[in-house]
Amino acid sequence: MYLKKVNGPRAVTLPDGTVMTRADLPPPTTRRWVASRKAAVVRAIAVDLISREDAMKQYELSEEELDAWHVAVEQHAESALKATTIQRYRQP
Repeated sequence: MYLKKVNGPRAVTLPDGTVMTRADLPPPTTRRWVASRKAAVVRAIAVDLISREDAMKQYELSEEELDAWHVAVEQHAESALKATTIQRYRQP
């Protein structure tokens, strides 16, 4: 089996004891961002599985968009990433 050379770790252990690998990340061609995919990217950045710059380049995300996801998870947990509940968590 051939493993592509990547910078950084291939797998990390999360605080809850589960293992997250690069295979758990959404594909680079993702266009429909559901809450679970957003959360996976934010979690991967938080545990240094991928760098912030790599995530922005790979998924074609803006800095503001990624910051908004991070703030939403930090302040209100992963449920704040759902499109149907985003209005509850926005600042007036």
